Amino acid sequence: MIKDILDFNKQFVADKKYEKYITSKYPDKKLAILSCMDTRLTELLPAALGLKNGDAKLIKNAGGTILHPFDSAIRSLLVAVYELGVTDIMVIAHTNCGACHMNGKKMTELMMERGIKKETLETLRHSGIDLDHWLEGFHDTEESVRKTTECIANHPLIPDDVTIHGYIIDSTTGELQKIV
Repeated sequence: MIKDILDFNKQFVADKKYEKYITSKYPDKKLAILSCMDTRLTELLPAALGLKNGDAKLIKNAGGTILHPFDSAIRSLLVAVYELGVTDIMVIAHTNCGACHMNGKKMTELMMERGIKKETLETLRHSGIDLDHWLEGFHDTEESVRKTTECIANHPLIPDDVTIHGYIIDSTTGELQKIV
């Protein structure tokens, strides 16, 4: 599969198919979107919002959530605001999200089935890392959007002139439901 991807890439560059995607690093709509990494949203999300390449900064992770006020999602949002001129942030979760059913204990069991040693997991736990909590998903999508938008809105490094919005997108139709 990787060979096929690399072969495609060589032809893509040779045919200059990249030209229609050329844009600057600054989002034209001064918008950042924090959303889930779900494959159903790869093309649906921008299409449902009428976004083209270069319109917005898309930040994706499992569940489109913020787990800690200084995690990589917040870091990316701070870069978007201060370095790239973003003035609006949309948190967009989606229906039927796999993160809604993630179970930290089950995830560590799956890790051990794939060869991660129990001793490794115990070392992490003894080092203060609560894997079960860190790997746990959420159980209410609306509440997850509320918590994530509150974390951004109340973050000490997010300026007051940045507007925070929260939505759930239907992962089939693309319809948005306003939450915040």
